[in-house]
Amino acid sequence: MDLGLDLSERGGYSVLAVSGEVDVATVPRMREQLHGLVAQGDNRIVVDLDGVDFLDSTGLGVLVGALKRVRSSGGDLQLICNQPRIRKVFEVTGLTKVFSIHDSVDQAVAGAATN
Repeated sequence: MDLGLDLSERGGYSVLAVSGEVDVATVPRMREQLHGLVAQGDNRIVVDLDGVDFLDSTGLGVLVGALKRVRSSGGDLQLICNQPRIRKVFEVTGLTKVFSIHDSVDQAVAGAATN
């Protein structure tokens, strides 16, 4: 399966909706997109993972790397994840303590504004 990346804007946040499989074969495109956002000064990012069918460790690595880049520039990266099997990957790895994970883009933008 291919990787879909759809970029939009909501409430001052760049929203990257990811769909398909995030694995060693597709992750370079996602990394490039996230790094590009940070490079152009977008440091408030929401990554919507609700369309993701599969997420491996390389995908997690890209998300952690993007979080570090965004935070080093004074920003934040929020995740949307409602799929139990994808959310479990974050729980098992302990990354639920690192990422702010929300149920919707609206919730992420509102939650980040209050943090």
